[in-house]
Amino acid sequence: MALQGKVALVAGGTRGAGRAIAVELGRAGATVYVSGRTTRERRSEVGRPETIEETAELVTEAGGEGVAVVVDHLEPDQVRALVGRIDREHGRLDVLVNDIWGGDVYLRFGQRLWEHSLEDGLRMLRLGIDTHAITSHSALPLLICRPGGLVVEMTDGTAEFNAAYRADAGFFYDLVKVSAQRMALAQAEELRPFGGTAIAVTPGWLRSEAMLDLYGVTEENWRDATAKEPHFCISESPAYVGRAVAALAADPDTGRWSGRTLSSGGLAKVYGFTDVDGTRPDAWRYASEVQRAGRPADDTGYR
Repeated sequence: MALQGKVALVAGGTRGAGRAIAVELGRAGATVYVSGRTTRERRSEVGRPETIEETAELVTEAGGEGVAVVVDHLEPDQVRALVGRIDREHGRLDVLVNDIWGGDVYLRFGQRLWEHSLEDGLRMLRLGIDTHAITSHSALPLLICRPGGLVVEMTDGTAEFNAAYRADAGFFYDLVKVSAQRMALAQAEELRPFGGTAIAVTPGWLRSEAMLDLYGVTEENWRDATAKEPHFCISESPAYVGRAVAALAADPDTGRWSGRTLSSGGLAKVYGFTDVDGTRPDAWRYASEVQRAGRPADDTGYR
């Protein structure tokens, strides 16, 4: 219970990495506010069935205290109200995880900038960049009230991997994910005088609820998906990145990482945690050395 007494906000904690991060923070004893747009009464444009209430319940079951709050993070008034509630109820905020996204429904693989719907592309930028800026703008004044505050900007891809343009995903997606890394760097500089830290964190190939549905598998039989996509062998459960963020939040010397982009696979080597199957997948090294290199799928030596 390394995070007993600590308060976290997982913005965008409805499903996937956000849900797993919230649960693992709760497992370490934290009170976790879980915000998002999908509830048992109403779904967001993502159209998925997972809800913030379910995530909050999972946090509590894991040993923490989960609090679900409906928030559209594009609405500054709603975000300010959320932070105000955390302040009234606890007077502190120790961890902010900016995992707001919801833009996958607008993603069009293989389309060039001018071929992509401009309206959809700009919506992706709003969902993946504006939401993070709006949330940090309201939350950081509370986070800096105590030294040791941590901001985690969730991204997709290491700094080295994203140094090359991700043409498969396209202009708007590439811009969103690189921007999250830059936002971590910027917040690291601004938080440093107050004893705070900001880090960008990326999972590998995430076996999110949507990804499992895409391949028609479950977490129990996920390897069956390799018949359709052999490189799926390097995939990881959401719990893996959840454990990565929980380890960072519990580290008294987390400031040594400030401003950097870290991966779940890389952090597993430092902190010693594993994925749910006991392995330590290193997805981004695999992506560079195997997948991008055109080699046959084989995760030997990458777990």
